[in-house]
Amino acid sequence: MTPAEAQEKRTQMERDGFCVIDDILSDDFLQELRVETEALMEDWVMPIDFKYQGQHVTTRGEDNATIQKLLDWPPTRCALEAMDYGDFTSTGGIILLTKDPGEPALYWHQDWMQWNDPLSTSPWPQIIFVSYYLQDTSIENGCLKVIPGTHRKRIALHDQMIPAHEQGARFIAEDHPVMFSDHPDQVDVCVKAGSLVLADARVLHAAYRNQTDQRRTLVLAWHRRPQTVPAYWGNRAIPEAIAQRDAAAEYEGSRIPGKYLK
Repeated sequence: MTPAEAQEKRTQMERDGFCVIDDILSDDFLQELRVETEALMEDWVMPIDFKYQGQHVTTRGEDNATIQKLLDWPPTRCALEAMDYGDFTSTGGIILLTKDPGEPALYWHQDWMQWNDPLSTSPWPQIIFVSYYLQDTSIENGCLKVIPGTHRKRIALHDQMIPAHEQGARFIAEDHPVMFSDHPDQVDVCVKAGSLVLADARVLHAAYRNQTDQRRTLVLAWHRRPQTVPAYWGNRAIPEAIAQRDAAAEYEGSRIPGKYLK
């Protein structure tokens, strides 16, 4: 990735809340991951309340050499460094997320859990999900869909959604008119196998139903950076809420956007 391309990706992260970096995984390592992830899922019995998320197997790099290899993957590290995201570090584990044949869509949600913290106003990402797709994705097999800009701008959908995952969304009906709706601003993120999707934890995203007869798998890792203004931000404006933030304070966790999402 050239410096100009890296700058473009970082700009897209700030503006849209996500970006795609193609051809991150080599063909050999992609195949190694396919074999290893199938082995990890072989004896997994998916709880009924995970039907919208698909297989949800977790493991840590310290327990699996292939997963550690992925977490340390040099092309990913080079891409992050080129984007000035070198201060992002992995939390040490991954989640395998699938759409098996015929499995339902994944509902709209966002994954930021610190909405009471002034850091919620940051124009730069603080926590990102790093997703490696092991198959080509399309609308037919359950690709990701994202509503650009919703990591920093409130839309009507924010106030209509049921809170994510274990806080309610796992138990909704498959025909819920809001949680499985299409949005006029959504972008379908169709990628090639071996591609990397980076996204801000705050951005609204979902996934389509898998209408094919083949499993669609991604390996998701979480990366976070220090609770500071990134060095690359330079002289650009810092939100007042962050400038006045008490770094020693404890902010109660919340998945529900509050006053900091305008």
